[in-house]
Amino acid sequence: TQVLRKGLQRGVVLSTGSFLVYEAHKLISGFAEVHASFKVEDVIEQADYLYGSGETEKLYRLLVQHKNSDDAELLWRLARSSRDLAQLGSTSAEEKKQLTYDSLEYAKKALEKNESNFAAHKWYGICLSDVGDYEGIKTKIGNAIVIKEHFQRAIELNPKDATTIHLIGIWCYSFAEMPWYQRKIAATLFATPPTSTFQEALRYFHMAEEADPNFYSKNLLFLGKTYLKLNNKKMALLWLSKAKEYPAQTEEDKQV
Repeated sequence: TQVLRKGLQRGVVLSTGSFLVYEAHKLISGFAEVHASFKVEDVIEQADYLYGSGETEKLYRLLVQHKNSDDAELLWRLARSSRDLAQLGSTSAEEKKQLTYDSLEYAKKALEKNESNFAAHKWYGICLSDVGDYEGIKTKIGNAIVIKEHFQRAIELNPKDATTIHLIGIWCYSFAEMPWYQRKIAATLFATPPTSTFQEALRYFHMAEEADPNFYSKNLLFLGKTYLKLNNKKMALLWLSKAKEYPAQTEEDKQV
């Protein structure tokens, strides 16, 4: 208020309307810059609260307003929320496809803005995999190496992120159970086709659980499924029971 009053007083002394406009513009711009510096933090705080509360649609509506942001932290959260919205049972097939492609664009933009952001790498890998569902098995397998590289880069940047460790486990599991005809496709795409084993997948699922116990219903599910693949029914029952008893907060938890 004092700054504005002083500006107005100086404007009166100089008797120039243009000076008044200039001072007001400087003041408003200053406030705008201060407001902008706090705005991203405020949006992120609100977004994380909505995500933790399972408010998928509200979260998307909040973040999609910032789709043109240059902030990687906002953009990867938008990629995640777009994907979460696509997973809802109430989302139509057409909307799901559009949201899936949108989420990849947001994740890609987040990476462009900050290559050192581990979450941007993680969600780029996830969203690239999702898009493969619409582009056929050849594209999905062709993207596999790129996806794993982004997951590995995410772990390099944040070794304690349990979900990224889990995702490499999923990658290993998928290649371990790949049917013969998909292996033939992989052989045509790569000189040395990507392969894995259920033992390797199990190792990553356990590593994820050690990093953050009981963090994710799907990790519990895949521990059980992998033990089944290895014919260890006792351990499979243990982990599948934990998955069954997991408190369902998201649509994915319910599906698990």
